[in-house]
Amino acid sequence: MPLAGRPLARAFEYSPVLQDWVTATDLRVALDRRHRGLGLRGREASYGVSELQVGGRCRCNGHAARCGATGPSGAPQCQCRHHTAGPECETCRAFYCDRPWQRATPSDAHECVACECNRHSHRCRFNMELYKLSGRKSGGVCLSCRHHTAGRHCHYCQPGFKRDLGRPITSRRACKACQCHPIGAVGTMCNQTTGQCQCKMGVTGLTCNRCAQGFQQSRTAHIPCVRVQEVMTTTAAYPLEWNTGTECQTHCNPSHGRIHMNLRKYCKKDYVLHAQLLAMVESGEWWQFTTSVLAVYRQRQVPIRRGEQPLWVPRQDLACGCLRLQIGKAYLVIGNDAESPDPARLVLDRNSLALPWRHVWAHKLRRFQQQNRRGNCRSP
Repeated sequence: MPLAGRPLARAFEYSPVLQDWVTATDLRVALDRRHRGLGLRGREASYGVSELQVGGRCRCNGHAARCGATGPSGAPQCQCRHHTAGPECETCRAFYCDRPWQRATPSDAHECVACECNRHSHRCRFNMELYKLSGRKSGGVCLSCRHHTAGRHCHYCQPGFKRDLGRPITSRRACKACQCHPIGAVGTMCNQTTGQCQCKMGVTGLTCNRCAQGFQQSRTAHIPCVRVQEVMTTTAAYPLEWNTGTECQTHCNPSHGRIHMNLRKYCKKDYVLHAQLLAMVESGEWWQFTTSVLAVYRQRQVPIRRGEQPLWVPRQDLACGCLRLQIGKAYLVIGNDAESPDPARLVLDRNSLALPWRHVWAHKLRRFQQQNRRGNCRSP
């Protein structure tokens, strides 16, 4: 419709209220009365309407300069610009939603802006909260980032991958695998800038692939590197041919064949552990084992914590074969504190049990632990 000379004509393009007020979707023509003067013999005369011209313009919200009957229904459709879409250019095109849609004005086109996904995604969504926090500059959130990238803008690498600083972030190969050593590293994640994997104790290297200075490779994957002075093999620690003399035959408690774990045996001991032997060193009349306590099923008076703990075994008990222990193996350790020279020491002697660990015991021991908490264990 012509705007020249009308009130507020200059403000029309800036006022959504005025634009909505003059917008028409339908047109109704009302014929109020018929002409009587030209009637024949006093009869009313009727006229046919041969042409009715209605002027107007398409509603394109300022995002189109032309429109035409291009829609399926033949209705005029705007030829949208500024990365907008829809019959009236009323929305932003897919992936162009970094800012909210706005009507265009003569001074500002208010173009729809593409999301910044560093070429790793073709999908995004708009988040109004992020838009406000950015000072109304950016609210796009990228979806389904590819090429091992992640983040709102696909701007950093997924866990387990690191940045290849020799390539731009827009490259398909901007992220590469950390390649952390499966035994020497704690998990598969690394520092995304330096590529440094998180190493286990005594392990070093960018990918945790070697022992640190002062450490030597062990025989267990749980602690792959131990201090050099702690590294002892079974052969160096005690003979494989056990002493079967009279002294040892009377020293060790007699074996009763296969041992069955029950609540009575559980309650008679001061502590019950699932532990793995890592290393051993001789200390006078004792052998000191470096032990990794994996689970505590019965606590003694001095609490035992999970993790690395020293375990003391009398020298004669080991020499006579009262306890058959091997470095790197896991055992069910059941012992008492009676023979301990120090209440804080964890002692395993000829009156104790060290049984090769079986996974089926875990459920039974947890059941014994629950019965102990209910007070079903009585002092022997």
